[in-house]
Amino acid sequence: MASDAPELQYSLPPAAYEPTPEGGTYQGVVPDSSDMAELSIKAVVVGVFVGVIFGAANAYLGLKVGLTVSASIPAAVIGVAVFKAMRRGTLLETNIVQTIGSAGESLAAGVIFTLPVLFLWNESPGFFPIFPLALLGGLLGVLFMVPLRRFLIVQEHGRLTYPEGTACAEVQVAAQAGGSSAAMLFTGMAVGGIYQGLMKLLGLWPEEPDVAIDRSGYRTAVGGTLTPELLGVGYIIGPKVAAVMLAGGAVGWLVIIPLIYLFGASAGHPVAPELELLIPAMDHWTVWNRYLRYIGAGAVAFGGLFTLLRSTPVLLQSFRLALGAIKDGDAVQARRSERELSLRTVGIGLLILGTLAAFLPLMQWTPEGATEPIRGAIGPLAGVAVVIFAFFFVTVSSRIVGLIGSSSNPISGMTIATVLICSLIFGEMYAPGQAKVAVLTIGALVCIAAAIAGDTSQDLKTGFLVGATPKKQQIGEVIGVIAAAIAMSTVLALFKEPIISGEFKAPQANLIRLVIDGVLDGNLPWALVFAGMAMAFCVEIMGLPTLAFAVGLYLPIHLATPIMAGGLIRWVVERRNKGTELNERREAGVLYGSGLIAGAALVGVAGAVLTFFEWEGPEHSHSVPAAMLAFGALAASLLWVAQFRRIEKD
Repeated sequence: MASDAPELQYSLPPAAYEPTPEGGTYQGVVPDSSDMAELSIKAVVVGVFVGVIFGAANAYLGLKVGLTVSASIPAAVIGVAVFKAMRRGTLLETNIVQTIGSAGESLAAGVIFTLPVLFLWNESPGFFPIFPLALLGGLLGVLFMVPLRRFLIVQEHGRLTYPEGTACAEVQVAAQAGGSSAAMLFTGMAVGGIYQGLMKLLGLWPEEPDVAIDRSGYRTAVGGTLTPELLGVGYIIGPKVAAVMLAGGAVGWLVIIPLIYLFGASAGHPVAPELELLIPAMDHWTVWNRYLRYIGAGAVAFGGLFTLLRSTPVLLQSFRLALGAIKDGDAVQARRSERELSLRTVGIGLLILGTLAAFLPLMQWTPEGATEPIRGAIGPLAGVAVVIFAFFFVTVSSRIVGLIGSSSNPISGMTIATVLICSLIFGEMYAPGQAKVAVLTIGALVCIAAAIAGDTSQDLKTGFLVGATPKKQQIGEVIGVIAAAIAMSTVLALFKEPIISGEFKAPQANLIRLVIDGVLDGNLPWALVFAGMAMAFCVEIMGLPTLAFAVGLYLPIHLATPIMAGGLIRWVVERRNKGTELNERREAGVLYGSGLIAGAALVGVAGAVLTFFEWEGPEHSHSVPAAMLAFGALAASLLWVAQFRRIEKD
């Protein structure tokens, strides 16, 4: 592949995984002196195409089964493949492709988690207001990440790993450089893709083996989402964060769910927020969905608030540095890999976005007794709330994906926290029907901003590691958001009937609707939310990573178990090796683990496309031993590569 850059490193340097020494700087793979092509027309075109395709696929998959697939690594792989076929394209152009392309997937998640609620309320939104909501929320997420980049990406380098961003950087560098590092990466991709295909497409073993436990009144379940991407993420983030996340899942599934069954056994009527089923008649997934998720949402909200408060001094320092750069004119003279959109531009942009959110007639609702819907704006106070909540959850979202990866980012939990607070603040300011739509509008803008921020964080981390220009990446994110907003507003309108009929389950949207209805109608289970906040407080005063625990509590324990397996493999490697040997072993494992993530993600996208065409495939096996055996072999391959394989230059 043609390149005008100096000879590239064969892989990421050891400094890519370690905190930068005080007063030092990290040098990316592409040196600052390089004038390598980056934000080119061909990179933008390929990136927009990838973003639209991935966004549409994720919208369909998310509405149908409640899951989305990460697009960053597949987008990078597609960029590498396209540019290799063209025999022209640089490492930084490939990075722009994945930057723009991944925006579609993340914006789709924010849109489908919230805006389908309007259909469930029998409203009829079309291209407007879906497009402006998606666009404003996406741009809020991108702009807030500009000043946060110095703190979360640069100053926290080595402490916040951003596993998908790191994996994406490994994919791009190894694909460009070739040699044994590329072979190791693509071997991981092949293994991850084959494993995922045998499991998801051919159904040879279950993806999420689940073992129910019912002994002497102790009733719950244990299991694991045994996928290559979660194993790879666990290896990248390491054992400490993985263990805290598993602890959160264990508290939820091994303590809280059994207690709910125990004390609910004598209830002769449904216990709120459930309105129909008795607790003994519920399976463990229903108990998790109707009770434990509210506890987890409270923990996520509390953990996010304390994380923000604890980070305030460094955040203020980052803002002072940015302001000083503007005042002294240093922003223009900064190293290429430090140039970004100016704080003045960001401030003006946020002011415009907040004003548009406040005064554009984004809401559409049908008053009681009316036959036609009317439009209105949420108002200036709500517009201010949008900006404040967006900044808060953008920071929380970025920190969460930095700790444990995008796959475990609880966007719906943040949205629940937002609509909870906004329902209390603004519930009395609007007419009854209008209040619900207003709260949802605020929640949708914040949810989309948080989703985009998680993706933008991973992209900026990738760019930081490979030596990209932050300003060009930030412009690429804006382009990706605009293209994805147009695509998502069209796609969501097409899916209106399946959502209303229940053909598409839209689980997150249904949960958001229950929360808003519950608060405004006065029947939300606040005791569960406060219990989650109290648990997060206990973890905070013990000095543990509160957000990792809160995410583990909010999500099923099944996601934490394979992440812990990857973390344990990393622990074994670090215990058995020291110094330079450790760097080589760790890098080999990250390369192979990144390949597992990439291969599984590509097959996941292929599965989403097949699902769109109603392909159901063969009947899936339910054999737990088969799943354990297959995942054990996958984990053994990661351990073998990390412990015994060496990376050699060409």
